[in-house]
Amino acid sequence: MRTLRRFFLALLAGAAFLGAAAVQAQVPLDRAALQRLVNQVPDAARRAQLQHVLDQLPATIDKAALQSLAVQVTQVLQGRKTSPATTSPAAAPKVLALYDNPAGTPWDKLGFAYTIMLRNLLGHFDAQVDLVPVQQYAAGQMEGYTATFYLGAIYDNPLPPAFLADAATTASPLVWFKYNIWQLAWNPQYNFTATRGIEYKGLRGMNALPTAAAPAPGFFDTVKYKGLDFVKYYQYDAGRNQINGDPDMGWAAIADAAKATQVVPVVNSATQEALPYVLRSGNFWYVADLPFSFIGPRDRYLVLADLLHDMLGIEHAESHKAMVRLEDVGAMVSVTAMKTLSDYMGARRIPFSVAVIPRYVDALGVYNGGVPQEVPLSQATNLQKALNHARAKGGEMVMHGFTHQYGKMRNPHTGVSGDDYEFWNIVDNAPVQEDSAAWAYGRLSNGLTDMKALGLNPIAWEAPHYHTSGTTARTAPQLFSTTYQRAVYFTADKPDFFAPVSKDFSVGQYYPYAIGKDFYGQRVLPENLGNIEYDISSIDPTSNYNYTADDIVTNAKYAKAVRDGFASFFFHPFWLEPTLGVPGFEDFKKTLEGITALGFTWVAPSSVR
Repeated sequence: MRTLRRFFLALLAGAAFLGAAAVQAQVPLDRAALQRLVNQVPDAARRAQLQHVLDQLPATIDKAALQSLAVQVTQVLQGRKTSPATTSPAAAPKVLALYDNPAGTPWDKLGFAYTIMLRNLLGHFDAQVDLVPVQQYAAGQMEGYTATFYLGAIYDNPLPPAFLADAATTASPLVWFKYNIWQLAWNPQYNFTATRGIEYKGLRGMNALPTAAAPAPGFFDTVKYKGLDFVKYYQYDAGRNQINGDPDMGWAAIADAAKATQVVPVVNSATQEALPYVLRSGNFWYVADLPFSFIGPRDRYLVLADLLHDMLGIEHAESHKAMVRLEDVGAMVSVTAMKTLSDYMGARRIPFSVAVIPRYVDALGVYNGGVPQEVPLSQATNLQKALNHARAKGGEMVMHGFTHQYGKMRNPHTGVSGDDYEFWNIVDNAPVQEDSAAWAYGRLSNGLTDMKALGLNPIAWEAPHYHTSGTTARTAPQLFSTTYQRAVYFTADKPDFFAPVSKDFSVGQYYPYAIGKDFYGQRVLPENLGNIEYDISSIDPTSNYNYTADDIVTNAKYAKAVRDGFASFFFHPFWLEPTLGVPGFEDFKKTLEGITALGFTWVAPSSVR
């Protein structure tokens, strides 16, 4: 609410002669003293605005709320408060991310997991982000930040009075997600509806309980934004009578159109009823959902990714870039397939990258008649030919793990490079036994040394199957300035997913744009569209679904709703193998052509800033 900010500035004008220590002692803690300061404002129009703000304060406002105002004024007088409206666009924002952190339940860390995902998106804006449990909030704390985000992830988690008092009065940007807003909106002490122009009504969920006969009775599942229908995931497991999804939606409405506006609506696809999905009142935002659960490439998560520009007051120019990467390129790659793909892109001046597995290992001899096989890059003549040809056509190198498999273990498939995980025990869903910074550094360093010995200087690294331990992720920036991938994040570096209380969570995240620094300190280039897949389960049981060129291009259409959203996908060269009987090359061309037709510009990963 901008008028409240002017109120604070007026207090500054009326008390500028006071020193900082005097301010601490003399800032008033009663309505009459605040009124006297407002009366001193010489400008009649501003005085009227300030009087309106003062009149909106509830008659029964308590000492904590007045103290909150006093703390905010003190911070202004001491020069610690910066108005977002006057902050230089080049200045990195400082953000406070608050989350629910209860004690004694299995879900204690769920809010933290979602807040990690928010923190990662804020890395697109080079934000300095402090992640703080809301229970630790101190009066006036949000006034030291460019913006504050509160993720209401735990239903009815008690919120501290200091936070509620500040949320009721702050003029700084505050974004509130989903739960617990009733503690502010339904408490007459905070006069929420009159101040913000928003009436909070409650929660809306499923239209009816799902059954095996009627598994999808409907809920508010379609977010309307920029002419597209963004989905909220839902799936019903009849065997377990379990909903896989997050059907709850906060139900808020505009009470005063002069103060509040609907930014984005959400629709119940079964009934066509619409509710506000995002509401705004000045610098106060309410998001009716937690758009970090069950995310996908056409998900309402992308709506938030775009709106963060507005929430932070940082405008990025409309810009839509595209990237393509050839994936899992190791010693057994087909030189013919690589040349075909490289020539096609080179002729059309489409920059691309190649995800290189430096060392091929078939630890159990699965593809070598039962005889273990290992081929270092220095002896992989076909791979060298393919990579040199790709470089000549504009291809850049990405290091895709070291061996892209783990020891002599089926992790989980064959123990062969390209098939399995390397930096995570996916069978037990735990870090590998050797997991440490030294172990991860050694493997990454070995791969980098092998590539550099042949003049193959990778511009980034990519984790096998986009999955490492937290320790490996924190170690990678010591050797690579950039990672090019999606990523998995954990609420602890040594997670316990089965603890009865305060169990850990892992969350997978993709990005529609580049991230300057993520939770693990990595600079991340996005891959956000997925990859072409074919159901060849009769040949390979692990390849058992279809994902088409049309799917990829449709995903790109949704990514374009983000004002600086990328279209980034990858493709496996082995889909050109004639024995598979799939239209791999035709679909690859169709994907490139479809993304180009949408207006994206193809760029080399090394050019992304």
